[in-house]
Amino acid sequence: MVDANQRWDVSESVEYMKHLAQFKPLWIEEPTSPHDVLGHLAISKALKPYGIAVATGEHCQNRVLFKQFLQSGAMQYCQIDSCRVGSVNENIAIILMAAKFNVPVCPHAGGVGLCGLVQHLSYWDYVCVSATKENRMIEYVDHLHEHFVDPPLIRNCAYVPQMVPGYSTEMKPESLDEHEYPGGAVWK
Repeated sequence: MVDANQRWDVSESVEYMKHLAQFKPLWIEEPTSPHDVLGHLAISKALKPYGIAVATGEHCQNRVLFKQFLQSGAMQYCQIDSCRVGSVNENIAIILMAAKFNVPVCPHAGGVGLCGLVQHLSYWDYVCVSATKENRMIEYVDHLHEHFVDPPLIRNCAYVPQMVPGYSTEMKPESLDEHEYPGGAVWK
């Protein structure tokens, strides 16, 4: 996998990935502007002969934009972001659309608390929609989990469902106190 983090234009994305094709990357993640559906489509078409897919969606805010990416074939991996997409219902709609277009959902979880937020959506996708883990993965960033009451559990390189109710995003009161602006200890 390669993550361009929206740094390249369409032609740069294609050219750079052609050079990296010898290493057989699964995908190029967010190669260009996250709202450029047609640009992602052009990249997808150009990289298909090289076996390189396009993963995107972590900066998309709603199901309408995901619908355009999915309908056009501009994404081969759907990366929902539980914070940018406004609700559980909106994320479920996107997961269902991705299933309709046979596009695996691989949630973005690179920010504070995102690992806790997206694990539940992936469990739901597995149990209620896809019934497979093939071509599915969730990002995991191992930082700042010490601020959460029930941080994500990882065993054998896989998320483990929590045994407590909730969305796994409750922050510890002492962390909130320390980081409260402007009076928290970290600001002094």
